[in-house]
Amino acid sequence: MDFTDQRLSYEKGELDQQSVPASPFELFKGWMDEALAQKVQEPYAMSLATCGVDNKPSVRIVLLREITDTGIVFYTNYESAKGQDIAENPNAEVLFFWHELERQIRISGPIAKIDADKSASYFQKRPHDSQVGAWVSQPQSGEVANREVMEQTFEQLQEKHPTNTTVPTPAFWGGYEITVEKVEFWQGRANRMHDRIIYTQSGGDDSKGHEGNTGWTTKRLLP
Repeated sequence: MDFTDQRLSYEKGELDQQSVPASPFELFKGWMDEALAQKVQEPYAMSLATCGVDNKPSVRIVLLREITDTGIVFYTNYESAKGQDIAENPNAEVLFFWHELERQIRISGPIAKIDADKSASYFQKRPHDSQVGAWVSQPQSGEVANREVMEQTFEQLQEKHPTNTTVPTPAFWGGYEITVEKVEFWQGRANRMHDRIIYTQSGGDDSKGHEGNTGWTTKRLLP
């Protein structure tokens, strides 16, 4: 299949370095609010890239569950392939792509497990069957003979933990937080003259970057 003649002209917005806020978190939250208001389907879905000691990158979709004062949080199986990558190389990058708004956001930084109590609190908020499903995926990404084996295990766990009963939080399951060190905002523009503004930590409050900045510098990148 040849897609060389398939292209769109992006003309829905612009991004001016002189008018962006001092903190990338403010712009990120603003863009997220706009995506939610525009009913972008699951705007909190993000591509997570990790790389273990084999130096082979892996990418998959996970769901953003919290924006903290210093980073972003998602939840997963700690014994999964991504968990193994993170144990070997505790750095990660995520990508949000909102086609409806012609926007992308890339966020990167070190990654670490969050507090176990916080993970447990979130686990108990999940729908009951999703809690049961977490126990089925053990080890996540492990080989299974067929789908029937999965469904049988799920049914057995449902019988063990009926609806309206507490499903214990697995020790192998919980949250990770990526501490934000770099954020790139991409706004599609006509003629492939896209706007790209990148925030990086300046290493202190005496930043020489954006006026009023406390700890962040901004730069415009060529498209």
